[in-house]
Amino acid sequence: MASIIPFPALKDNYIWLLTDINHRYAAIVDPSKAEPILDYLEQNTLTPIAILITHHHWDHVGGIEDIIQHYTIPVYTPANETVTCSTHPVKEGDIVSLNEINLSLSVIDVPGHTAGAVAYYSDTVVFSGDTLFTAGCGRMFEGTPVQMHHSLEKFKTLNRQSLLYCGHEYTEANLQFALAVEPDNEAIKDRLLDVKRLREQNKPSVPSNISIELETNPFLRCREASVIKAASNYIGESIHQPHEVFAVIRQWKDNF
Repeated sequence: MASIIPFPALKDNYIWLLTDINHRYAAIVDPSKAEPILDYLEQNTLTPIAILITHHHWDHVGGIEDIIQHYTIPVYTPANETVTCSTHPVKEGDIVSLNEINLSLSVIDVPGHTAGAVAYYSDTVVFSGDTLFTAGCGRMFEGTPVQMHHSLEKFKTLNRQSLLYCGHEYTEANLQFALAVEPDNEAIKDRLLDVKRLREQNKPSVPSNISIELETNPFLRCREASVIKAASNYIGESIHQPHEVFAVIRQWKDNF
């Protein structure tokens, strides 16, 4: 695999295009819109080989139908969700082999943001959709705090150098909240400065990597004393269980 190309779409979404080293083939992750992808494929004489979907929300699936009107390719979607045009439902333990771009992606179930969300990962990349964001996590539209916390814990087991590709450009706002939770965390302060520089130049702040997330993402740090203390102070009572800490800081973030 040679490159992963970001396509900003809608207000703050990212569509990801994965290409091979010779720039002949491409896989598409979470196409909210078809137009920018179809234009790029045609202009660069790229042959698409697959569409991968992390969850059913309209801003991640809106471009599927138009793309498959032009190309007959498999559409991988969460097995526990209904997605129009799905050809290959996938669940945890499945492997998506993208041979033309020399990449195999394993699937993990990560419910919480939606009831059946999945993520795709290898030793080098992670496509997390709206479950794990850079410096944050998604809202719980269909899941429970226990589910979402369990899903986020799965990302912590992945290769720490794996690049994290999520579905939205939320990093700066997420880091501002992270700093409210851990005002003495120097890694958060440094990262926020770096992200502000990138955004001032209209450059993506995504990807990050798992190692950076473990240092700066409060939703992956629910076992840290500083985060436990902040969550306890926020609700005015002592809590200790990681899923309880997660629930409090997710509610805090909703109101931030």
